[in-house]
Amino acid sequence: MSRQIIQSVLSIQESESEDVGSSLRRSIEGTKTQMLAERWKGGLEIVAKTNHLELKYLDPFLLVDEFTVRKPAGYPDHPHRGYETVTFIFSGVFSHEDFFGRTSNIYPGDFQWMTAGRGLVHAKMPASDELGSGLQIWINLSKEYKKSTSSPCSGASVKANIKARTPTMILEFKIDNGAKFSQPIPEGWNGFCYVLSGNAYFGPPNAQTKGEPSNALILGEGNAIEFENK
Repeated sequence: MSRQIIQSVLSIQESESEDVGSSLRRSIEGTKTQMLAERWKGGLEIVAKTNHLELKYLDPFLLVDEFTVRKPAGYPDHPHRGYETVTFIFSGVFSHEDFFGRTSNIYPGDFQWMTAGRGLVHAKMPASDELGSGLQIWINLSKEYKKSTSSPCSGASVKANIKARTPTMILEFKIDNGAKFSQPIPEGWNGFCYVLSGNAYFGPPNAQTKGEPSNALILGEGNAIEFENK
């Protein structure tokens, strides 16, 4: 059975400032745990908190952020605990370092899957001069993994071996004009589609929802999602 879209949520612009040099759009956010997003330049810090969004509790997804950032702004030392973060880089190069001393660079087309577990402090800063952009998803950990060892893992855009504690399927599609597709999704799984650019139509032919940029489309029950670019 094809899934219908049961809710469409336009991501909220959290910050946009030439002085700070970064902007953030947030569309999915849990409220059981306080979550902070920080942007930094010198002594200036902007903090975005919870309790103001239309959508709550899409287990196991805690948060979805679409971000842009340019030097000298970035994401300096900040903590994570009790969930996994998945970061996709669309443009720019980012330098990553955590308090275990592990370092890496993340390039356009790469992603980083980080298990925070019992907790870690890390920084992700622009390492190139062009505008950096990407998408970050927070995925909750079950109680048995809340105190697991924290570890980051970077992967290329084509193939990577990632051990996710929470069963998760994340797919990226680029749909040509006139193209349509049906993607199987395990029955009983929560899910959403996030539109990065352009427009597409989601759901069965008799109950389609138009998806526009920076919209999160929440999926109803079923075992597949159909979409097309008209």
